[in-house]
Amino acid sequence: MKHRSLIFLVFLFAALLLFALVIDRPGIRVVAQKAAAPAQTTITRQTVAGLRDRVTVRRDARGIPYIEASNEEDLYFAQGYVTASDRLWQMDLLRRTARGELAEIFGRIALEEDKRHRLYGFAPLSEELARRAAPSVRAALEAYARGVNAYLDSLDAAHLPAECRILQYKPRPWRPADSIVVGKLFAETLSDSWRTDMMRASLSDLTPEQREMLLVETSPLDVLLVGTDKTPTQTTEPTMPFQPPRHTAVNAAFFIALSSIAETTQRSLERVGLFAEDRAASNNWVVSGKRTVTGKPLLSNDPHLRPSAPSIWYLSHLTAPGLRVAGVTSPGVPGIILGHNEHIAWGATNLGPDVQDLYLEKFDKDNPRRYLTPAGWREAEVRREEIKVRKSATDPTTDVVPYEVTVTRHGPIIFEKDGARYALRWTALEPDSFEFEAFYALNRARNWSEFRAALSRYPGPTQNFIYADTDGHIGYYGAGRIPIRRTGDGSLPYDGATDAGEWTGYIPFDELPHLYDPPSGIIVTANNRIVGQSYRRHLTHEWAAPYRARRIYNLLTAKQRLSIDDYRAVMGDTYSYADAIFTGEVVKLARPLAAGSPEWRAMLAIFDGWDARASVDSRVMPVAAEMRKAFQQRILTAALGTERAQVYSWANSATFIDRIITTRPRAWLPKEFDSYEALLLACYREARASLAKKLGPDESQWTWGRTGQVRFPHPLASAPLIGARFAIPPLPRNNDGSGRTVNAGAFVSMQFFADPNNWDNSRQGIALGQSGDPASPHWKDQLMDWRNVAPRAFPFTKEAVAAAARETLVLAPQTK
Repeated sequence: MKHRSLIFLVFLFAALLLFALVIDRPGIRVVAQKAAAPAQTTITRQTVAGLRDRVTVRRDARGIPYIEASNEEDLYFAQGYVTASDRLWQMDLLRRTARGELAEIFGRIALEEDKRHRLYGFAPLSEELARRAAPSVRAALEAYARGVNAYLDSLDAAHLPAECRILQYKPRPWRPADSIVVGKLFAETLSDSWRTDMMRASLSDLTPEQREMLLVETSPLDVLLVGTDKTPTQTTEPTMPFQPPRHTAVNAAFFIALSSIAETTQRSLERVGLFAEDRAASNNWVVSGKRTVTGKPLLSNDPHLRPSAPSIWYLSHLTAPGLRVAGVTSPGVPGIILGHNEHIAWGATNLGPDVQDLYLEKFDKDNPRRYLTPAGWREAEVRREEIKVRKSATDPTTDVVPYEVTVTRHGPIIFEKDGARYALRWTALEPDSFEFEAFYALNRARNWSEFRAALSRYPGPTQNFIYADTDGHIGYYGAGRIPIRRTGDGSLPYDGATDAGEWTGYIPFDELPHLYDPPSGIIVTANNRIVGQSYRRHLTHEWAAPYRARRIYNLLTAKQRLSIDDYRAVMGDTYSYADAIFTGEVVKLARPLAAGSPEWRAMLAIFDGWDARASVDSRVMPVAAEMRKAFQQRILTAALGTERAQVYSWANSATFIDRIITTRPRAWLPKEFDSYEALLLACYREARASLAKKLGPDESQWTWGRTGQVRFPHPLASAPLIGARFAIPPLPRNNDGSGRTVNAGAFVSMQFFADPNNWDNSRQGIALGQSGDPASPHWKDQLMDWRNVAPRAFPFTKEAVAAAARETLVLAPQTK
C-alpha cells in the first residue's frame, strides 16, 4: 500500500493518456523556452490585467525569477503569476491534498486520503485565518492570488499543464486561503506525533526499567545548545499526579488500524514531496566571523524531505521599495521561507516538540453524539462534508460521497477502535495558527531584535531557526507554540472526561530555547536534543539521534577558519556514526574469537579499520547496515512481540540500539540466544543472506550504491504510454539517506550557504529545477549540482542580478 501513490493511475487513465498528449504542450512561459546566448538578454513585454505599475522579471541560467516591482502589491501579484507559470499543477495538487479534494481528479482510490484531511478541517480553518489576517498580510495574499489567477486566465485548454490535460480538468481560481492551507501540509509533516502517543500507551506491559531503556533520550554524542544534564531544574508547570486512562485492547487489529492510517498519511505527503519519517530530518549550522576566512558569519541549511518531481521548493528573488529578499518558498506561498535579505540570513530545522495530544472521550451509548465532560454531557459538533469523487477513467464528472466529522471540545475524533474514540488537540488546528504573518515580518527583519519579533508571531511547527547578520552576529531560536499541560506531558492519551490534560497556555516566547553570539562561535542543529535536563520546560521525549549534529560539530571545530568550500564538504559528508558504533563493538568481540571461527574472522576482516563512510563503492556499508537492521529487529521482536516490533517507530530508536550494543544487557538478549556473540553471528548470517537475495551471489557486487536508487517520483510517472515524460532516471544511491549521515542523499530537498560578507557569494539550489514542465530546460537542470553538493551562486545585488539575467519579461498593466 505504501507505493500506491505511484501506481494508482496506471489503469485509471490508460485509455486517455495517449490522446491527451497528441498535441505536445507548447512553451507556456514563452520567455523561458527561448534560448539566449550567455552574453545576451532576451526581452519580452506583456500586458497583464490587475497590475498597478510595470514589473520586471529577470531569469538567470537556471530559470530563477528575479522580480522587481515598484510596490508590494505588484510584487506579490507577479510572484503568483510567475510561480504559476512554472508550477501551476503542483500548486493545485498541494491545495487539493490539504483540502481533501484529490478524489475529484484521481477517483475513489484517493477517497481515504481526502477523508483524513477533511477530518483535520484545514480548509475551513484556512478560510477563517485568511479573513482574520492583518491588513498588510491579507493584501499580500490577495495580490498573490490575483497573480495566479491572471496567469490561469491566460491559458486555453490546449495550454494547461500536461497533468491537467491528462486528467481533463482546469484548476479553479486561487484564493488567499489556498496559500494558507498549503502551509498546513508542512505542519502535518513536521508535527504529526499522535500515533506515537498511542504506541507509548501500548507499552504498559513493560517494566519501568524496560521503558526507560527503550525510550532512552540521552546519548554521549549529544550536542546541547541550552542548559546541561548536570542538575535538572524544577519546572514551573504543575506537578499534579497524572493517571492515563484505560485504552482499547492492544491487539493485532489495533496495530493494523494504526498502520493503515500511517500509510494513508504517508501516501498523501509522499506524492507532494512532504513526507518525512519521524517528523523530518534536516541540518543547519552557523559560525561566527572569528571562525571564518571572511571574518563574517557563514550560515548553512539543508532541509530533508521525501524526494519528488518537481521539488517542493521554488527559488525566488523579490525586490520592492524597502524589501530585497531571496531564497526558497513552497509553490503557492508568497514571500520567502528560507533565505536572506540585505541584512540577515536564516535557516531552519525541525525541533519536533510534542504539540499533539490525544483524549479518550466517553460517548453516551444511547446518544452517540453526546460525550462526557467535567460539567456533564455535551453535544459534539458534527461537521458534514461532501467529497467529490471522479466517476471513472473516461468520465471526469463526479459523484458526491458524504462524510461526517465529529468534533469534541478537544478537537476532531482522529482514531476509533473497538468503541474507543480519541480526539486530537493540535496547535496547527488552533483558531489563530497563522504562520505567514511571521514570515512576512521575517523577510523584512534587519537585526536580531526584529528577527526575534518576527518569530514571536510564529505559531507553526516549532523550528530551530538559526541567524546571521552583516554586523557579524549569530543566533538561534527554537520558535513555535509548545503547550503547557495541567498534568502530565502529553506523551500518553488523557481521559477526555476530565480536565487533567487541558492546556493552560504555551511556553512563553522568552523561555523558548535561544542563543545569541555564544562564546563558542558555533551553533548546530540537526533534529537532535538541543536542551539539557536543566531546561525548565518540557519539549518532547522524542529526539533524533545526535549523529548528524555531532559529526557537523566535530568537522566545524577541526579547522580554525572555515569557507563555503568547507561547508560543502560538511554537507556532503557520509560518515555514519551509527554504523561506526555498531561495527566497532562487533570488532571488539571478533578479535578474541577470530582465531577459532572462520565467520568471526571474516567479520573482523570486513569491519576492522573501516572508515564508516557510506560511499557508493563501499562493500562494508551494506553488510554493516543489514546486520544492524537484523540486530534491531531481533531485539525488538523479543521485547515487544512480532506485531509491535514490525510497526513500532520512534525517533530515539537508533540511540536505543547504540546503548544495547555497547552495554549488551542480559535482560534484552533474545531468549533463543545464550550470548550476544551468538546473536551477532545470527545477524551476520541474516545480513549476508539478505544481500545475496537483493544483489546476487557475487559479493564483489555488494556495494552501497547498488542497495538502492535515488528516485524523484512524479504522480503520473508510472502511467502507461506517457508516464516516461515525467520520469527522472534513477541515480545510484550515494549515502544512506536515513538521516544518520550528514548527507542524507535523496532526502536533501534544498542546499543553502549564506555569506553575509558578500551576498552574491551565497549559494542555493534545489534537487531538480525550477520548472514543473518536463519539456522545459529547467525541469532538472540543477540535478547534478545537487548530486555534487555544489549549488550555484545565487546573485543578489542589483548589479549581479543584471549580469546574470538571460531573459527578461516586462509585465505592464493593461490600459483602459
